[in-house]
Amino acid sequence: MTAVAAVGEKPGKVKAFLRLVAIEHSVFALPFAYLSAAVALDRLDSGVHWLDLLLITIAMVSGRTFAMAANRILDRKIDALNPRTRNRELVTGAVSLRTAWTGAVVSLVVMALAAGLLNWLCLVLFPLAVIPLVVYPYAKRFTNFPHYVLALAQAVAPVGAWLGITGTFDGSGPAWLLGLAVGLWIGGFDIIYACQDVEVDRRIGVHSTPARFGVRTALHISTATHVVTFALFVWFGQVVGLGWLWWIGLGLTAAAFIYQHVVVTPTDLSKVNRAFFTANGFVGIALFLFALLDLLLL
Repeated sequence: MTAVAAVGEKPGKVKAFLRLVAIEHSVFALPFAYLSAAVALDRLDSGVHWLDLLLITIAMVSGRTFAMAANRILDRKIDALNPRTRNRELVTGAVSLRTAWTGAVVSLVVMALAAGLLNWLCLVLFPLAVIPLVVYPYAKRFTNFPHYVLALAQAVAPVGAWLGITGTFDGSGPAWLLGLAVGLWIGGFDIIYACQDVEVDRRIGVHSTPARFGVRTALHISTATHVVTFALFVWFGQVVGLGWLWWIGLGLTAAAFIYQHVVVTPTDLSKVNRAFFTANGFVGIALFLFALLDLLLL
């Protein structure tokens, strides 16, 4: 009976850990890594590097898993003080601290192995990709703009994917543009997300743009950030030479941006989660698919 029970408990722990790191949110940045890789492959004109794409996927998912696990570990005491986050797995005990650390370390090792298998440059630069992932949880302790530290962490994905395909910085300008756009896109939404916790953050001493400047001003800053994001997407399309399919995808992206800034207002934050899952989940997938079709057909 004990052995059977142990076998039954293991999947439960795995599911709890996957909930802890919100594994489904990988959909936000992963399409942009694929987009960067697709443009690099188009420039190389050497066919599809399936193994490299697999390794990029492994590096991305494991890197994000490490980042989320580290974030939850380092923020567990803060999470316990916030009514919105006090049900997170490390606070309730659904996931033990030991399990979270184990998952974080394993994810980091897998990320390093994937980087090394891609090429020597990815392996050498691997620590630089990890630094902002670790700094971000601490940023809310000392800056009113931790959202832009998150932006830096997310900007790494398209650049890393480009380097994974090419093994060189030569001609990597499009990846840097895309990385900056992706980083600001996610950082801008993180500002919106932080508006939910203004009163709690002020009370317990957590820094954020909404806590420092108020919800209304923070939403304006987020809007400005997303205007810059959209401009960078436009610039990326022009630099790469993408055609009308890309611009259709970009038009849909503009609609998604407008939607999330319309439904979230200073007096009504009830639709923050809807904007997070609906609008942002749509943006990455739509842009990747339309860009891929453009590269393949035009």
